[in-house]
Amino acid sequence: MAGTTLGKLASLRCAAGYTQVTFVAAFAREAARLRIDASVSVRQLRRWESESPPPLPHPSQQAVLEAMFGLPLAEMGFDVPSHRYSTVERIGDDGEVKRRSFVTGPGAIAAAAVLPSGQGPRVGASEVAAFRARLADLYTVDHRSGGIPAKARATQLEQEITRVLNSSVYMSRVGRDLHTMLCELACHRAWFGYDGGPPEQARAACMEAMTAAQLIDEPLLQVRALNTLSLLSADTGRMWEAASAVENAYSLARRAGAGATVHLVISLREASAATHAGDSASAGRALSRAVSYQGRTDTDTDVPRWARFAGPVEVDYATAAYYTGKGQLTRAVPFLRSAVVGLGGGYTRNTAWYRARLAQTLFDTNEVEEACHEMMGVLDACNGVSSEKLRRRLHTFERIAVRADVPAARDTVERIRETTRGGDR
Repeated sequence: MAGTTLGKLASLRCAAGYTQVTFVAAFAREAARLRIDASVSVRQLRRWESESPPPLPHPSQQAVLEAMFGLPLAEMGFDVPSHRYSTVERIGDDGEVKRRSFVTGPGAIAAAAVLPSGQGPRVGASEVAAFRARLADLYTVDHRSGGIPAKARATQLEQEITRVLNSSVYMSRVGRDLHTMLCELACHRAWFGYDGGPPEQARAACMEAMTAAQLIDEPLLQVRALNTLSLLSADTGRMWEAASAVENAYSLARRAGAGATVHLVISLREASAATHAGDSASAGRALSRAVSYQGRTDTDTDVPRWARFAGPVEVDYATAAYYTGKGQLTRAVPFLRSAVVGLGGGYTRNTAWYRARLAQTLFDTNEVEEACHEMMGVLDACNGVSSEKLRRRLHTFERIAVRADVPAARDTVERIRETTRGGDR
């Protein structure tokens, strides 16, 4: 008989952010990921949520449901017979930590959870979703405010997730999600360190991210860490390491079946490494690959969040760097202009980066008045952006502009000093 209140399963589904239709699709994806032959229809889900007692899922469906919600089936509102109950067994002699195995049938382990000292709050899909939302927000903080404030938030979130892992009860899917988020946070810290420093911490975070990605078997997160390592290595003169990071990133991306957007990011890192090394021929080939990949990004169906920034703007910026490296500054200028214009709203930090590079290049081509105008635009827009890389670009412009005996340059130098006087930006 249909119930009149929201049942346990429906409450869990809503807390995890699913409609009935999206839940059915997520169920299919999870079953495929677990390599379990199981499916559910919207009609069957409605019966599970509305009938009392609800029909008992098949064992294969049970395994997928437990993996999705991080709970034994009996805690989802189903009347589960004893032989289908999740059971507990001690594995090893690990003192304070006990490992719990949920068994759906003879010898069939559906999931595992950690129970420190036999106590602790249970963590499931809703808590994972809340952590995931905060993780996603780091991209917005980074784009708008820079790597320094984003790094502080990432550190806080990392500490909270680590505390949950050490003191809570969770099933294997939840544990894997939490470990994956820790890996993503290490990738974030590496990138934020590239922006905000210090480089030694950024490099350590890269290594941490690569190790974690290997342990949880997430090759695309390894690719992400390698991309950042390539940038860090090129900046610090480790050219062989920058090139090796790119080569390994390509290999992992191919094995993972990554799409054109991920390969576009790698080719941009390849172009950057070659440009830093003064190898214009290799940089040109990498840019040709980037243009080819960029033309195919519209065929991608599942682009990782960290790669979604890549597109024509980044290709233009890399092309400008290529011409700058060859000493052809006038050819770099239109590509820098295109990159600045092409960045959409929300990319405050990157817009400041790119526009500061445009200002410096204009100055180097003796377009002093226009260069100072561009730099004034950077200073108008960068209030609230905390980025060590941007601060260095401001001071680089200050050092070259102070030699120009024109009013615009003097005004710009004074404005840079006012802007940076209160501390690093």
